[in-house]
Amino acid sequence: MSGGFEPRVPSPVTELADDRLARFGVRLHLKRDDLIHPEIPGNKWRKLKYNLVAARERGHRTLLTFGGAYSNHIRAVAAAGHYFGFSTIGIIRGEEHRPLNPTLAYAVDRGMRLAYMDRGTYRAKTDPEVVAGLRREFGDFYLVPEGGSNALALRGCAELPAEIPFAYHHICCATGTGGTLAGLALGLTGGERVIGFAALKGGDFLVDDVRRLQAEYGRVTGNWSVQTGHHFGGFARRDAELDRFIHDFAERHDIVLEWVYVAKMMYGVFALVRAGHFAPGSVVVAVVTGSG
Repeated sequence: MSGGFEPRVPSPVTELADDRLARFGVRLHLKRDDLIHPEIPGNKWRKLKYNLVAARERGHRTLLTFGGAYSNHIRAVAAAGHYFGFSTIGIIRGEEHRPLNPTLAYAVDRGMRLAYMDRGTYRAKTDPEVVAGLRREFGDFYLVPEGGSNALALRGCAELPAEIPFAYHHICCATGTGGTLAGLALGLTGGERVIGFAALKGGDFLVDDVRRLQAEYGRVTGNWSVQTGHHFGGFARRDAELDRFIHDFAERHDIVLEWVYVAKMMYGVFALVRAGHFAPGSVVVAVVTGSG
């Protein structure tokens, strides 16, 4: 790997011993993608892996991407630029605020140039005229979409199922832009299914987004679904019930769940178990991404 970057792949898989699952006859394993790398963890690395290869093969020296002020994707692209020798530009939604929050301060420390885009224009950021304006302003760049989700990202995420060294029935993942879910579904080879847990309110749109991403990849599958009822008020929102679940999970398993994505997914898995969604004898793998 470039620049001293050594990802831990395959990431570890560990079984979770929990009486709340055992009484329903469900076995749950955690795919610890959060341990792939401290700066480019989980699905961030899987999504960026082949995009970095493509950028280099096409002769680009700069990566440009989009994100909010607290975006883990912005952090990951900044880190990737540092390790793989690319200049990086982060287009941040909204106005600049000083001092920079820890996410943006980290990105700058890793060499990223920040620019800010008003929310109206940001909603149209994929329009050709907006992208053309960015090229006029910043010159040539390789465009990494917000959240990193494109056909090359799906290719990286599709590699995860083959790393699971036992038979299972379901893979569960947190879902923000749909890329991880779409890629995991493409990587299945048998009758397994993927369940995505939307981290944001009104996540029904993810169904169309996953289909679109798979169509861009060249193959649309029907082996997945989206759960939209475990967002706890919306993206980056939390309440006392979620906090209690995170605290209890840490007490039981000595794992502190990242709350924006992973904790909501894990809460949803336990809720589905209680509701009898998984037949007795089911083996479930939950992907701990570290972020969505």
